[in-house]
Amino acid sequence: MTEHRYAVEVDGTPREVWELFWYRGPRRPTSSGVQIEILHPGDEVGEGLIRHCTFRVPRYLLSGGVGYSWEWLTEVKPYESWKYDAVGKPLWSCAEGRTRIEDLGDGRTRIHFTEKYHAYNPVLRVLLERRVHRFISRDNDRLITDAVNQGIRRLRAARRGDGGDPGNPVGSDRAGGDGDGPGE
Repeated sequence: MTEHRYAVEVDGTPREVWELFWYRGPRRPTSSGVQIEILHPGDEVGEGLIRHCTFRVPRYLLSGGVGYSWEWLTEVKPYESWKYDAVGKPLWSCAEGRTRIEDLGDGRTRIHFTEKYHAYNPVLRVLLERRVHRFISRDNDRLITDAVNQGIRRLRAARRGDGGDPGNPVGSDRAGGDGDGPGE
């Protein structure tokens, strides 16, 4: 089993960070190389949300460089934390991730991420698990920080009515992409 932990600090309140991660509008936020489709929205706070994710994986897995996961969210505490469990391919793996939001005051928030990743096949686990997870997780801290800070700027601009797109609060203007961060 491989475990990956990191934390990032962003220029936004916990409420703004929560709004970005839990945005349920028609166009989900975009993150580089990640697409997320909400299959079931869960209850009013997101408990039970089910999503299908597409993301980049190493080409040596012979999947055309594309990985897939199906994730369900539980233990949702609004403006504080959530947990996800996932199964994925092409390595046929499972993951458990946790996200926690910490208020730093002065409009800043620290977001803590933890993910445990486990390939089912014992041979693939020994040969590829660490390399694949390292590839998938590479630069997550920088990508998440940039995406969340950009999303908060767009969210604030939309609230002021000066050009922000509330339908795409975190991402670029590329069509078709969805994403909400880390393994999430």
